[in-house]
Amino acid sequence: MLKKAWLFFINHADGFTLALIATLILAVLLPAGGDVYKGFKLASYLVVASLFFMHGLKLSPRNLWAGLTSWRLHLVITLATFALFPVFGLVLKPVVLFFAGDRLCLGMLFLCVLPSTVQSSIAFTSVAGGNVAAAVCSASFSSLLGVFVTPLLANLLFHAGAGSSLGEAVWNLCLQLVFPFAAGQLARPWLLGWVSRRGKLLSYTDRLSVLFIVYVSFSHGTTSGLWRTLSWPLLAALVLCCGILLAMALAATSIGAGLLGFARAERIVVIFCGSKKSLVTGVPMANVIFPPDLAGVIILPLMVFHQMQLLACSYISRRMSVPAPAGA
Repeated sequence: MLKKAWLFFINHADGFTLALIATLILAVLLPAGGDVYKGFKLASYLVVASLFFMHGLKLSPRNLWAGLTSWRLHLVITLATFALFPVFGLVLKPVVLFFAGDRLCLGMLFLCVLPSTVQSSIAFTSVAGGNVAAAVCSASFSSLLGVFVTPLLANLLFHAGAGSSLGEAVWNLCLQLVFPFAAGQLARPWLLGWVSRRGKLLSYTDRLSVLFIVYVSFSHGTTSGLWRTLSWPLLAALVLCCGILLAMALAATSIGAGLLGFARAERIVVIFCGSKKSLVTGVPMANVIFPPDLAGVIILPLMVFHQMQLLACSYISRRMSVPAPAGA
């Protein structure tokens, strides 16, 4: 059974997921410590700011405003992302606390307040035959809203950033997330053409930035003894809890979209945009919101959930792309 599961993972995992696993292993075996870690930590601040600058630069306001005609669809997806997921997280909180402990539970709650993904949501919607334009609008709007809503929900649900004053926490968020994002939006008239011509190269830059932040976070976790407290049973419990959360999200979005009377193309958008969470946005946000001794373990549930959602949605989108029999 385990061998089949491992073969399924290897056959369906993308290169970025394998790179994440390799980065985690490197941080465990060769962690950055001392002055090297301090230098990497300073660099990670700049990497987070540049990552959100690029998000602002690439996010088209036209796509966001064009989606206003389908406001009902986008409202449902927004509520699923920022309201339904946190409710699921609170419902599962006693289970996660019992099986996985308080720190992994905190990571699960943080996962629940993140925005949806952009690229993979659009890709899976396209494969399944859904409304791609609506997926672009919904995923883009979710990404934009997450810059402001995720830190707010994190503070409300579990008092993130409690190690510093609220004013200092807000200032750090603005400095590393909001201001660079706004600067990217303002720079679009001058830099958009340059970015468009180098889209593929910059997508690799995004991923390398995430890998760097993951390495810095897990390096600190290794040197502070994180892995001595995370046993294999704890990690297995985390995988189980992430699987339950994903199943709940997929079931709720699928059933809810049907009950609300959406057409098939729009139901597909609700399923793929409303059930996923963004690793590319979540990792740098965790690096800003949480202290270094927590950031590594906080992003662990997100990394597990990220791979699960890709595997599940890849399978679902391929199944949905097959035409249904006549009269079905």
